[in-house]
Amino acid sequence: MGFVIQSNISALNAQRNLNISGGAMSKSLERLSSGYRINSAADDAAGLAISQQFSADIASYKMGSQNVSQANALLQVAGGAMDQIDNMLTRLKELATQASSANAGSNLTKINDEGDKLIAEIDRIAASTKYAGSVLLNGTFGVTLSAAGSMTAGQGINSVTGMVGGVTYTVVTADNTTAGEDITISATIGGVEHLETMYGVPTPATGGTSAVNFNSLGLTVTVNEHLAAASDGVLVANAGTAANFQVGTSSDVNDRIGITLSSVTSATLSLSTGQLANATTALTFLDTINTAISTLSNAQGLIGAAQNRLGYASANLSTTIQNYTAAQSTIRDVDMASEMTNFTKNQILVQAGTAMLAQANMAPQQVLSLFK
Repeated sequence: MGFVIQSNISALNAQRNLNISGGAMSKSLERLSSGYRINSAADDAAGLAISQQFSADIASYKMGSQNVSQANALLQVAGGAMDQIDNMLTRLKELATQASSANAGSNLTKINDEGDKLIAEIDRIAASTKYAGSVLLNGTFGVTLSAAGSMTAGQGINSVTGMVGGVTYTVVTADNTTAGEDITISATIGGVEHLETMYGVPTPATGGTSAVNFNSLGLTVTVNEHLAAASDGVLVANAGTAANFQVGTSSDVNDRIGITLSSVTSATLSLSTGQLANATTALTFLDTINTAISTLSNAQGLIGAAQNRLGYASANLSTTIQNYTAAQSTIRDVDMASEMTNFTKNQILVQAGTAMLAQANMAPQQVLSLFK
């Protein structure tokens, strides 16, 4: 090749190779500093898509593991309350045994009073045992929500939200047009009737609606312009089902665990007050208590079975998270030893390329010797 100075092919070749080596060294630095083989879609588009799906699934499984832990905590709360009810049933049986014996004598009144208070406490515990605002032991846990049931817009009710299954609500409207309408809702929960009244609810204008909150029952009633002429009605909610805890990554039924909690109110256990006032009723009450203890034991057994199931589900989730993480690692994580080898090679090539580019840039200077 002749001596030319306009086009230094050797320098261009050295520069091209230097750019390649420099780019490879920069990529190695990026991978070594991040720990990832794939840092952008340009590195491996298919691998990035697969690893991102793994990342989303792993995050979902981790939240599912938390859901299992919280479900187990919920069952522990319910189980603890049932343990206390079990203790009270044991005491009731003890009192019934004492009251049915002829030696009870004048103590029957005191025995009966204690028994009635124990039954009242059973109902209080069943109604007040809650987890995250949900009542656990009165038969309303895990049930579905329902719309307004048999009440229609023509009766002044558009909708009722917050209803729980297995509970019958009676909506009573009283005509009081001068000061608005009085709306009373009666809800029978666990055999106990709960009433709440909102007084002087104004009738909305034609075509309008307004929301009325019944805070103690957790209901919101939307009324319309027909409220003034409304008749009484009954709202029947959906039947109760299991409360579902999400443990998987999809809406598939196998990605949820359903948990049911039995009602353990005095009504469910067939317990009634005044049964220890005389020996005859106390003797009969012994059999009732035995049945109640059996019913409670079944409810406790369901909790124990659910806790065991959750234990296995938690162990499976831990294994799944570990295996998914390993699968993602093989796709996205960088082999540090291998990448360090590449980095060292590219670093040497960059140094050599820089030196050769300098030599190539000096070559055209030999042309100056022709002018001497």
